[in-house]
Amino acid sequence: MDYKHEIVRKSIHLCSLSIPGVYYFISKELALSIIIPITAAFLIVDLARYYHRPTREWFYRTFGWLLRKHESDEVQKRLTGATNILISGILCILIFPKIIIVNAFAVLILSDITAALVGRRFGRRRFLRKSLEGAIGFFVAGVLVILLAPKVEGLPTEYVVGIVGVALGAVVESVSVKLDDNISVPLSIGFLMWLLYSLFLPGIDLYKIV
Repeated sequence: MDYKHEIVRKSIHLCSLSIPGVYYFISKELALSIIIPITAAFLIVDLARYYHRPTREWFYRTFGWLLRKHESDEVQKRLTGATNILISGILCILIFPKIIIVNAFAVLILSDITAALVGRRFGRRRFLRKSLEGAIGFFVAGVLVILLAPKVEGLPTEYVVGIVGVALGAVVESVSVKLDDNISVPLSIGFLMWLLYSLFLPGIDLYKIV
């Protein structure tokens, strides 16, 4: 995929910010009632393209130019990034307190976009399976998200917790594993933030924002 198409892909990816943005203002039940049917529709189409020829022809004619190579592998049958983001959204909503989801998911979207664009454009030095420049871009964007995203009480330690989570996310995003980073990144950030809140801010009610 050339850089121009990468920019378009990441511009569409930016729409995923609606998941933490909308969820912050609505209940868990309402959020799930919205995201589950949408995810089911994406998943059905995503899988149908591998097994149903008319769907495959329509899908690749319409969206093929936006796909990465591994997303069109007929052997591994990987899901698209869009479907994985929606699945990730469901998992995060089911598992984490709302305040952690808002922070971790916003980091995923904005840091992933930054890492991809910076890494593709300026990446020269290797870091794990990706570029050091991309990882730095991920971290810087993630720190900005943590500084701007809502917190439970706005204590300094909450920001430190978030920044440590971003550092882990940058490492996870740089490691090539079978689990899509749209799932592994927010889950790893979310679990670490939850653990750090429990260890260093045990008195804070993470479910205060519902």
